[in-house]
Amino acid sequence: MRLSNLADYAVITMCQAALHCGNGRVSAAELAAETGLPVPTVQKLVSKLTAAGLLRSVRGAHGGLQLGRPAAAITVADIVEAIEGRIALTACVDHTPCDFEAACNMKPHWPIINNALRGALAGITLAQLRGPVAAPTPIIEETLS
Repeated sequence: MRLSNLADYAVITMCQAALHCGNGRVSAAELAAETGLPVPTVQKLVSKLTAAGLLRSVRGAHGGLQLGRPAAAITVADIVEAIEGRIALTACVDHTPCDFEAACNMKPHWPIINNALRGALAGITLAQLRGPVAAPTPIIEETLS
């Protein structure tokens, strides 16, 4: 599973916007320059993130963009869903008909898996992402005997 480039860039853009908290507002052009992303891409992201309430646009001489709510109240799941729509790993989680639905023994399990993934993304806030990087949790690989 992989996030789209646009969802990845949205997380990057939101992290950069979060660095401006308390320092006034920032423009889409400034966010593009600071992240190295193309201006049209950042403008497209800003439009979607603003529509989702994650960013707020203020017009006027001292206008610009600011977070729509505190960084601690914005999660990676919020950002991904603003760009991609509801997180749904499989068609049946999204209630889309499937050719194998009648014989599928996994259908009742996919919502559990989907909710676990969404919960993991919802457990990471923008405030955490703008802070120091925590040591990664080691992944223990087991071999089948």
